[in-house]
Amino acid sequence: MSWYPWLNHGYRQLVEAHQQGRGHHAILLHAHEGTGADAFVYGLSRWLMCQDRQGMKSCGKCHGCHLMLAETHSDWHVLVPEKGKNTIGVDSVRQLSEKLYEYSQQGGAKIVWVPSTESLTDAASNALLKTLEEPPQNTYFLLRCLNPVNVLATLRSRCFYYFLSAPEISVGLYWLRNQFPAISTLDIQTALKLSQGAPLAAKQLLQTEKWQQRNAFCQAIEQALSKCDTLSLLPLLNRDDVQQSLFWLISLLSDAAKWRHHAKNYCVNQDQLVLVHRLALSQSAEALLRTIDDWMHCRHQLLSVVGINRELLLTEQLLNWEKNLGPVSNQ
Repeated sequence: MSWYPWLNHGYRQLVEAHQQGRGHHAILLHAHEGTGADAFVYGLSRWLMCQDRQGMKSCGKCHGCHLMLAETHSDWHVLVPEKGKNTIGVDSVRQLSEKLYEYSQQGGAKIVWVPSTESLTDAASNALLKTLEEPPQNTYFLLRCLNPVNVLATLRSRCFYYFLSAPEISVGLYWLRNQFPAISTLDIQTALKLSQGAPLAAKQLLQTEKWQQRNAFCQAIEQALSKCDTLSLLPLLNRDDVQQSLFWLISLLSDAAKWRHHAKNYCVNQDQLVLVHRLALSQSAEALLRTIDDWMHCRHQLLSVVGINRELLLTEQLLNWEKNLGPVSNQ
């Protein structure tokens, strides 16, 4: 598994804690998409599993290291939803707990990695909590979440909270430039901002097909504004990846609101400033904020309401937006 330079600081912090006898048996890793949480946990797990550690590094030569490199270590447990399910049930946790109380098959540490702690049902969370309260010897729990608020409070209280932050912008830019030497710095900066500073998410966005899809969407918005025909955007929005397109749209509208308040230097979509300016001129500052709220509400409904008629909801929202469009004097 690849390692990323911005992970070094956090890795050293947690390894040093273990070396000094302060390491916690359960870590709640708060990490956004694209920051490299999987690589971070894998690196820490390799060090914990290593039978001949070389300071802060795993040796790479012992039996434990060979098994981790081959991803066949019998004491490395990954807890994910069963195939076809979105949640982790209580039975999966109970079965795992039974294994943990047995002897380590390789005679070393046992590790449980939960890539999405939010996937645990309440019953599963409570079952895991019991194991955390009385953990088997030499057993470590690494739990990752996108938002700690969505994790059972009692489960959070039994863990050491660690936030894996995105790297400094300069670090992310340098890394991405090496990945995409043919792409302009402006595009890379924009992708990084659209990804909340997470380099791996920005890398995924910059892949040719995804970036072309965004550019085509921006062009379609400009044409819709020129013709005052927002309904023409419906075919681009009424797709399974509608959440991605709505994120782009809301980001552009938010930039337009910044422009209205003389803060264009803080715009996220720096490669689309012509479009952002056009959006800023299409509505007053107050109307723009209302439009942003409407689209955010629309996005929330699509995420949370089961069986909602997506096409009907999008059509209504596009028509409402069109009604509020009109030439507005620049501010």
